[in-house]
Amino acid sequence: MQISTATASPAIAAETVEALAETFRLLGDPTRVRIVHALSTGEFCVHEIADRVGISESAVSHQLRLMRAQRIVRGRREGRCVYYTLDDQHILSLFQQGLRHVTEEAR
Repeated sequence: MQISTATASPAIAAETVEALAETFRLLGDPTRVRIVHALSTGEFCVHEIADRVGISESAVSHQLRLMRAQRIVRGRREGRCVYYTLDDQHILSLFQQGLRHVTEEAR
């Protein structure tokens, strides 16, 4: 697939560029990629994510706090436990497309 450069695209607002760059920066960390991968299969609480990813609960909580601020994940409280999921379908699509990109064979 070739990308046409004949048509100029409209400028993107500076705050939008910054928000997009921050999203990709957060998704660029291997631990956060593992968390996104775990959450791509369902909703889990911190200790379940920690077990799946293989890091401490405090490390998971720290990463989730950063990811929640950028709307990559969201939490739902049930009693004393907060269950986390990916914020929306866009995040799942970004993850899946990135995964396809890095695992496809070079042409």
